[in-house]
Amino acid sequence: MPKELLNKQDIDRILARIAHEILERNKGVGNLCLVGIQRGGVHIAKRLAKKIKEIEGKDVPVGSLDIALYRDDLSIRKEQPVVRRTRVLCEVTDIIIILVDDVFFTGRSIRAAMDALMDLGRPAAIQLAVLIDRGHRELPIKADYVGKNIPTALNENVEVQLEEEGLEDKVVLNLVTGDSSTSSE
Repeated sequence: MPKELLNKQDIDRILARIAHEILERNKGVGNLCLVGIQRGGVHIAKRLAKKIKEIEGKDVPVGSLDIALYRDDLSIRKEQPVVRRTRVLCEVTDIIIILVDDVFFTGRSIRAAMDALMDLGRPAAIQLAVLIDRGHRELPIKADYVGKNIPTALNENVEVQLEEEGLEDKVVLNLVTGDSSTSSE
């Protein structure tokens, strides 16, 4: 039985806080671009951009990044990766890219995203914003902006459900059965 960890109001408050933290750390939006990792990260990035506009009164570009072909587990996956659209609406070189993802787990997806970004240019800096950090890092990667730390067991899965995908906004914790250890990376 899934356990609800966050509801719509919780998610909204968390994103408002992260938006404020991004603006404070970077002294506004002048040199920023938000890039969401396909799929859930894209929705979170768009919501952050909306919050930033409400606070700052300025738009920040938002892009989407597909990392399917940059993953380090392509040769061991049973299924072929689903390639989605990469659309980065800003010049990557010499700006601050804020990578956005819904769930931060091992760090492997973030490493793949950084590789994909570097193929597009040389950012001045890359910062990481995540809605949920569930621990279990396998690579030395740390998020700059964390919505909520949710310690989990390896046999648990954190699922972010969003209205943009036709669901009610919430974050749930599920017990994983079988070989599903690659979800929520």
